[in-house]
Amino acid sequence: MILTVVVACEIGFWVAVLAGLAARYLLRARRLSTVLLLAAPVIDAVLLVATALHLRSGATASWEHGLAALYIGFSVAYGHRLVQWADVRFAHRFAGGPAPVKPTGAAYTRACWADVGRTLLAALVAGGVLAGLVAWVDAPDRTAALSAVYPLLAVIVGIELLWAVSYTIWPKAPAQEATVGR
Repeated sequence: MILTVVVACEIGFWVAVLAGLAARYLLRARRLSTVLLLAAPVIDAVLLVATALHLRSGATASWEHGLAALYIGFSVAYGHRLVQWADVRFAHRFAGGPAPVKPTGAAYTRACWADVGRTLLAALVAGGVLAGLVAWVDAPDRTAALSAVYPLLAVIVGIELLWAVSYTIWPKAPAQEATVGR
């Protein structure tokens, strides 16, 4: 049941974002766009409440409940950036906005380190959600599966850290411009 809610919330997030951007750029409805884009964080609250109520009603925690915590952490840490990413592309495609810029060199390395911070924030939020669920349910025998998610959070942060270190040592080279007539 909770896996269905996680998937529905993920779909709902992207529907809210795409509908918000369509309202902004295609319909020129700025207020509607704002309302639709603000629905995205509300979806996280719905997932958190659904997960907590499911566990509180007597369900035994499973990996799906851990996935819900991971999703909430990711959405809190990366949600705004994902909306900005989609906004730039939507503006370029439908409103004559500038083309998205892909960072290279030192700019890409800085972006990697910013992602380390975001991933750490996501892990902290997910860990806080997990701890909150365990405390609220107050039934260690039914919430033991949630503790298994903590090592996964460490692995995720570790991978992101290795990614940033690798691009610090070997920066991403700028794309070579094609030469005409060669």
